[in-house]
Amino acid sequence: MIGTFRRIVILSAALGLLVWASAPNAAVAQQKPLRIGLLIPVSGVFAAPGKYMQEGLELYLSQHNNTLAGRKIEVVLADDQGNPAVGVTKTRELVEQDHIDLLYGPLSAAVGVAIVPYLDQHKVATIFPIVSADDLSQRTPSAYVARTGWTSSQPTQVLGDYAYKTLNYRKVATIAYDFNFGWESIAGFVASFQADGGKITKQIWTPLVTPDYSSFLSAIPTDVDAVMCSFSGAAAINFIRQYRQFGLKPPLICQGNTTDESTLQETGPGATGIVTALQYSAALTTPANRAFVAAYSKAYGHEPSYYGEATYTGAQFLDKALQKTHGEIGDPAAFIKVVRSIAIPDAPRGPVKLDSYGTPVENIYIRNVVKQGDQLQNAVTKTYPNVTQFWTFDPKQFLAHPVYSRTYPPCNACSG
Repeated sequence: MIGTFRRIVILSAALGLLVWASAPNAAVAQQKPLRIGLLIPVSGVFAAPGKYMQEGLELYLSQHNNTLAGRKIEVVLADDQGNPAVGVTKTRELVEQDHIDLLYGPLSAAVGVAIVPYLDQHKVATIFPIVSADDLSQRTPSAYVARTGWTSSQPTQVLGDYAYKTLNYRKVATIAYDFNFGWESIAGFVASFQADGGKITKQIWTPLVTPDYSSFLSAIPTDVDAVMCSFSGAAAINFIRQYRQFGLKPPLICQGNTTDESTLQETGPGATGIVTALQYSAALTTPANRAFVAAYSKAYGHEPSYYGEATYTGAQFLDKALQKTHGEIGDPAAFIKVVRSIAIPDAPRGPVKLDSYGTPVENIYIRNVVKQGDQLQNAVTKTYPNVTQFWTFDPKQFLAHPVYSRTYPPCNACSG
């Protein structure tokens, strides 16, 4: 099915929505359009949040007449399926066959890590509005990538501290899917929770596609204060439902994608009461977010998710950078430096700027799933302002340690 989406142009429509056509429009402005390769999962386990990524970019472009800094925008969509090997192939096609000027996406941290060597080799200007793999802006930054979203461990380091100091948890077990996003998001929680004095008594890893979690749920110890989890997309829906059906008593505290708005309503009442941390919630009451939610809901018939906000805000970074360069990308590495110089004081998520490593400094919100009317929402209960990727750790000491992984930091009370 992705073949029908291979070459598309975004055009503004009468009601502010977008039409994704099958071939370029001959009636564009005389200046050559700027071609953006949108690499997202249209199919596979991450298809639902991938759709929100598409919507966020669509909305921003529709609000700007499909023109940034005087340049008409042409978007070429490619389906990476959430698969690193497919992501590399699709990136190559976008660059070598479609001749894009800039790559935008992907979603999966694993796909992001996989395509960086190609981006470096071929000098492709790239914006990662979602990809959160920690080391891409720590020990192994790319001169051709601007990350406008976050790192995997950025919100969970906050959550670990909150769990210990505010929720007064002392013993926690963790469960997450077994690839680098799961490892890093869990590791951030483990690092700060253990630094505060907490104990991690068990760590459980599940395959990316796991229809039946029963064998993993049966391994969760019952004598813990809480279970920390990290899932997203269809995996989050299945995990939460089966956790509740299994009758486990420890409360769930999770990485924020687990209750993302893209899947929250489908997850159902079992999500109620789950505490998470993330840099966005559709329930934020700031004027900027209220306007964004209203426009997004009008355009698509549902609230935005983190994925929609991230691609919308990433487009703000792109727009402001193009304004500085008069609509030209030119030298890719130089353009990425311009993107990294941008600060946005009123993004839907709140103020955001990039640090010297090229990663956002932004608010992290503690959220609690509640029912508001007939809808579930991530109600914000606490705001941690201006959080960096290093949390309260010293950056030099942080970078001297191994990258967060499946085995680092080691859990301090695991018995096997």
